[in-house]
Amino acid sequence: MNPVNTIYGINGPVVTIKGHTGLAMMEMVNVGEQRLTGEVIRMDAEETTIQVYEETGGLKPGDPVYSSGAPMSVTLGPGLLDNIFDGIERPLKVIEEQSGAFIERGANVPSLDTTRQWKVTLRVKQGDRLSGGDIFAVCPETTIIEHRSMVPPELSGTVEWVTKKDTLTVADTVIRLRSDDGKVHDLTLCQKWPIRRPRPCAQRLYANVPLITGQRVIDTLFPIAKGGTAAIPGGFGTGKTMTQHQLAKWCDADIIVYVGCGERGNEMCQVLEEFSSLIDPKSGRPMTDRTILIANTSNMPVAAREASIYTGITLAEYYRDMGYHVAIMADSTSRWAEALREISGRLEEMPAEEGFPAYLPSRLSEFYERAGLVRSLCGEEGSVTIIGAVSPQGSDFSEPVTQNTRRFTRCFWALDKSLAYARHYPAINWLNSYSEYDRDLEKWYDEHAGSDFMHFRTELSALLQEEARLMEIVKLIGADVLPDDQKLIIETARVIRVGFLQQNAFHKDDTFVPLEKQLSMMRVILHLHNRCQAAIAAGIPISQIIATGLFDKLTRIKYDVPNDRLELLDSYPTEIDERIFALSSARTV
Repeated sequence: MNPVNTIYGINGPVVTIKGHTGLAMMEMVNVGEQRLTGEVIRMDAEETTIQVYEETGGLKPGDPVYSSGAPMSVTLGPGLLDNIFDGIERPLKVIEEQSGAFIERGANVPSLDTTRQWKVTLRVKQGDRLSGGDIFAVCPETTIIEHRSMVPPELSGTVEWVTKKDTLTVADTVIRLRSDDGKVHDLTLCQKWPIRRPRPCAQRLYANVPLITGQRVIDTLFPIAKGGTAAIPGGFGTGKTMTQHQLAKWCDADIIVYVGCGERGNEMCQVLEEFSSLIDPKSGRPMTDRTILIANTSNMPVAAREASIYTGITLAEYYRDMGYHVAIMADSTSRWAEALREISGRLEEMPAEEGFPAYLPSRLSEFYERAGLVRSLCGEEGSVTIIGAVSPQGSDFSEPVTQNTRRFTRCFWALDKSLAYARHYPAINWLNSYSEYDRDLEKWYDEHAGSDFMHFRTELSALLQEEARLMEIVKLIGADVLPDDQKLIIETARVIRVGFLQQNAFHKDDTFVPLEKQLSMMRVILHLHNRCQAAIAAGIPISQIIATGLFDKLTRIKYDVPNDRLELLDSYPTEIDERIFALSSARTV
């Protein structure tokens, strides 16, 4: 790199250069003698503005700025999984070995290990015609994920040469491709891609398959499709990070990309410890074998928060193009938006609502629109599902980040402070949350979960809505004046809330619940409600029905029936019928 100009002004992470620089918009640059990573974010005839992704302390006017001639990009190849990076894809494990607990400014470490040997199997031979996205080699990245090296999307041509080696590093040439314009390109196991440009696909598909999470409140009431988008808004202490941890651990995505954007360092440590110790239930291997972590904690440079989100989604798209289903957890987009606000203020841009920049909605939409179920260029079907946490101050869902996120996501899992303080987890409020995927997924649920699944779901939702209406009356005049049929609704709703929606992440049979068990639990709860309705209509008091202990017994189903012994649920309807029949018989006598 050659210096193109010198620094004129410094304002926090924002650096300016005067005059004609020869730089391009969104070009990556290196600033100062320490070669700090930066990106051109604004240009005019008189001045160029650079956003620096590292601490700018010590920089001064007159320091050189070096051009890279390329946009801000990440390196994509084997070695991404079971790794942890910062917001600009520097491997933190390697940096720790070199500089200790803190990242040295200007640390220039390759994203991927260039010395590690990979056992490679070629998929092509000399003379083959290849186009963008075609797979030319594969290697076992981890014990459960096969890495598929692809031709860069914009390249096509004929294979002129293939390596004879079967053990290669990411820097070794695997094949040589002569493109249509006559140029010869050496293709390695890795490639680079600009983080702000979505990777192309052959076709976007209709998202009609759910992402199974094992969390009853999500799978049953507010499902999300593979390739869908969801927001988890909630104030401090409501369980956003915990909920995302559960989803990352148990959802049926092939690969997890977890982005800690502006979060506390101890939370990222918790992620590392939990994922390292957790055994993937599908493979029996450590969870880290299919996980990429991006850590941009709150004490790291604020500008890098923005880059971390784009870095994470680019890595997710890369594995999507191989034919994998990827889930990306962004925790939290509010910290990202705060970084945008800080940079915007330093650029002296006109602020919009609550000081956020006017382009906040467009940035959020650019991020969430990169989700989707696609047919990749190599013909494989893959998806990127985005689940973004939002941290509104004071749990105020009317603030700009939450409201704009709501516009661009189709799932809204609203976390409730009162539920969290009552130790009801996941603290997703069933009255304020919604999913727009329920109709899209109805056919799949009918075919794979049972024809009654969506019908039962509707009945449960109706009972919870009716309970909310009745509780408003109870607050005014008390519960004693309610007729028995309305008291029954309140009792059944309590079973739904405590026995079904509330879930224990530390119980081996309740941390993940298969759809079959969820369906059976709904069937038993609604069977009890229907039988009690008939009994009350026949004149049996609700107090006698409650005295049977049936409602309390059903709240313990999640613990009493192991996931591998679901046949035990078949005895519950019979027991309900017998106890209700005994009440009817006693009344007749």
